[in-house]
Amino acid sequence: MSNYKTVFFTLGILQMILGVFMLIPIIIQFLYKELDSSFFGASIVTIIFGTLFFLSNLDHEKKLNLQQAFLLTSLSWLSIAIFGSLPFIFSNVNFSMTNAFFESMSGITTTGSTIISDLENMPKGILFWRAILQWLGGIGIIVMAITLMPIMNVGGMQLFKISNNDSSEKILPKSKEIALRLIYIYSGLTALCAFSYKFLGMNTFDSLTHSMTTIATGGFSNYNESIGFFNSISIEISAMIFIILGSLPFIVYIKFLNGDKKIFISDVQIKTFLKIIVVSVIILSIYMTIGNSTQLNLRSILFNVISILTGTGYVNDQFDNWGGFSITLFLLLMFIGGCAGSTTCGIKIFRFQILYSFVANQLKKIIYPKGIFILKYNKNPIDDKFISSIISFIYMYFVIFFFITALLSLTGLDFITSISGAATSISNVGPGLGSVIGPNGNFSSLPDVSKWILTLGMILGRLELFAILVLFLPSFWRN
Repeated sequence: MSNYKTVFFTLGILQMILGVFMLIPIIIQFLYKELDSSFFGASIVTIIFGTLFFLSNLDHEKKLNLQQAFLLTSLSWLSIAIFGSLPFIFSNVNFSMTNAFFESMSGITTTGSTIISDLENMPKGILFWRAILQWLGGIGIIVMAITLMPIMNVGGMQLFKISNNDSSEKILPKSKEIALRLIYIYSGLTALCAFSYKFLGMNTFDSLTHSMTTIATGGFSNYNESIGFFNSISIEISAMIFIILGSLPFIVYIKFLNGDKKIFISDVQIKTFLKIIVVSVIILSIYMTIGNSTQLNLRSILFNVISILTGTGYVNDQFDNWGGFSITLFLLLMFIGGCAGSTTCGIKIFRFQILYSFVANQLKKIIYPKGIFILKYNKNPIDDKFISSIISFIYMYFVIFFFITALLSLTGLDFITSISGAATSISNVGPGLGSVIGPNGNFSSLPDVSKWILTLGMILGRLELFAILVLFLPSFWRN
């Protein structure tokens, strides 16, 4: 295992950081007079394991090859989910191991699905830890999407290389520089969001927790009714603004600070992202007006379209009662997702843009057989190898989606719960559809085997499928 010392050294650092973050909820426990040993014990265990990994791999080579980059990506999320479940297991709430791991994986992957049926009566420390997990998952996926995944050539993410001279040997030095800037930006947006929520009427605790899950587009809330509990237009507007800010490619923030003042209006992903929101709201409004399925509520339509498209999962209305077409549209939005390099998940907008351009080019070649058409994205030419990676990703995305749906059906779940559960796990959205896991439901009543299947979907979707699937190919491990 000497070839993987850098991987385990980095895992050790991540576990120590996670252990330190476990100490923060102790302050919340002290303030609300809920002090127990759950977070302290979990922190000690996590830090000890992290320290062992750290000290036993001090002689690492300080660089990563391609195999190690894939292994580090997968093990990072898996180990954080495992150790992140310890506070749930050690708490007085009596989480089973399955429920604790499900809640932890849902948090760190910013999915937002929960097995907690009575959020209002949960200990504040547990609620705060859920928010911290999503916040850490949000910054983690941003750093990984901008630094590691472009090098790993996962599903077309190579398009977002910071420099064409990047290589796997340069991952760590460049990651440190970029990660610091991303953390500053991410933390700044979180602070602004918290201040906004506090100013608009939330108490201090709610403003802190909701700001962390808003910027992370995770959707964990402290209330069963989610953000709808506050019944405040101003809070919902603030949530929509910061959800959108968290859904933009974070590399544009860096470019903006570097002097590119027009980047927010020139980036092709951002323009398409905003167009999808507008078009979806218009279509849904027309449907609900003509169909008279329910009273037209533009406030609810706009909020839920943004929340579902970005994978945040906040709700302010039971949108699964809006009719069959609404359910189909929201299912489609779950698949689309937000922008690459953001906290959102799903297939990502840039892949649909490139697929559309590819199909348009094929039609042109049929009409004009002798014509030469060069496929471009954001003014950059795209080769056939890149196109094949996009198409294979989308193909595998739906293959895995149907596979998870079938597995969930075998566990005894009904069709709506199975198909929406599969969609919400692989797209990391949070709420599903139907009476069981719908907008105001939860996943507590699902069989344990269903929960394990869903956690698999969560990590597959969060890590762009191939980052995990490739680890099971024997040929990948051959030198």
